[in-house]
Amino acid sequence: MSNNRVSRRQFLGYTLTGVGGFMAAGMLMPMVRFAVDPILQQHEGGDYVLTDQAVADITEEPVRVDFTFEQVDAWYKSEVTNSAWVYKEGDKLIALSPVCKHLGCTVNWSGDPEHPTQFFCPCHAGRYEKNGQNIPGTPPLGPLDEYQVKEQDGFVAIGAVRDNTLV
Repeated sequence: MSNNRVSRRQFLGYTLTGVGGFMAAGMLMPMVRFAVDPILQQHEGGDYVLTDQAVADITEEPVRVDFTFEQVDAWYKSEVTNSAWVYKEGDKLIALSPVCKHLGCTVNWSGDPEHPTQFFCPCHAGRYEKNGQNIPGTPPLGPLDEYQVKEQDGFVAIGAVRDNTLV
């Protein structure tokens, strides 16, 4: 037997320290997992969302194209429906965001009878040229955003939104 005997006070101290450590680890592990888990998950899907709009039907007149994709916010998955104004400029497909840069209302093509070849925001009479450039003297302070767009199997595929490269 060893001469270094553990006193009752030391034994109680070691025991409480060990139990407290396990309890602290049990409380911290879920918090660490909650913080780190979204970083470690792989994201599925491609960069583009395929729509049901045929490229052959697209002309120089902007057409509203609706598209749906699955959005994941942490553990909550939801179906989101967005839209874009798509038209051709020569052989190039152009897709503009319908969100007004003034207050976020939805713009419409030829929504104002006085300006049939412009995008019109009905909230505060904001106007945009066909390429998304805001008309000076109207409320919007910047051009409409542009979507990345490409043809995929004869249909329009819409990608991420970006700053307007046409103006």
